[in-house]
Amino acid sequence: MSKIDYDLELIRGIVFDVDGVLSPSCIPLGGDGMPQRMVNIKDGYAIQLAVKCGYKIAIITGADSQAVYDRFSGLGVKDIYMKAGVKINILHEWMKSRGLKPEEVAYAGDDIPDYEVMRHVGLPVAPRDAAREIKETARYISPCDGGYGVGRDLIEEIMRAQGHWMKDEKAFGW
Repeated sequence: MSKIDYDLELIRGIVFDVDGVLSPSCIPLGGDGMPQRMVNIKDGYAIQLAVKCGYKIAIITGADSQAVYDRFSGLGVKDIYMKAGVKINILHEWMKSRGLKPEEVAYAGDDIPDYEVMRHVGLPVAPRDAAREIKETARYISPCDGGYGVGRDLIEEIMRAQGHWMKDEKAFGW
């Protein structure tokens, strides 16, 4: 039984914001003034497994970072949208291109730029430390803070509900 109050059998696509969701909200600045992000290895494991199992995974972020792009493309994510000032149009285009209906999509976001997008998917998800407005919009609030396992938590819940978590040899390697 899932801790998420949603029919997880419907989910075929999962979209993540980066800063505050797959990396912590507080990030150090490099000497060049560019943000340096941390990533969670367990999030990475879950993302690459979801890709291998056929889930549609996308990243929609306001970030403009080659390191962010390289991290998620290295996990097999093909749909990475950087410098996304307004995310809703990107979401709709992505869903159309992947043949997904709103009820088949989960979106994890943490702050005001994610608000509109979260209102257009079946399963809006927020980290425990998300902005108040985002938590009020979310159908599920992860017990994890941003950057500390939100991606793993969401993906594992979906895959368990669908019988894909640790199902076969795909689960036991990168």
